Amino acid sequence: MLPNILPTLLIALGSTTGTLLRYWVGLATARWSNTLPWGTIFINFTASFTIALFAALTAAGGRVHVSDTTRLVFMVGICGGYTTFSSFSLQTFDLLQNGHLVRACLNVGISLVLGMIAVFLGVMLAQPLNRA
Repeated sequence: MLPNILPTLLIALGSTTGTLLRYWVGLATARWSNTLPWGTIFINFTASFTIALFAALTAAGGRVHVSDTTRLVFMVGICGGYTTFSSFSLQTFDLLQNGHLVRACLNVGISLVLGMIAVFLGVMLAQPLNRA
């Protein structure tokens, strides 16, 4: 069975939007990314926060009611296009391959900790908004 074409196209459009946002943020942060990939770290942090906030606000019983398609467009399309886990993995591998063990560990640690903080903040921010 083929999926409904409209949600598929909307998700693809969302992915394009997320990809362009990632590219622009990468350009804007390139000058800070000489020793660590700060652009990727920032993108992963903001993506983790945004997807958690949106998921919590639009979940069953959440304050914001949206269609399943809207959730898919935002969470799969936009956030999927915006996040950079594959870039993170490759950059970490490159750091290791070039003998920068400490930088590689910092990249993993900072990305993991900030990602978890972002998810926590997104969920915490959504809770009072869901009660209002």
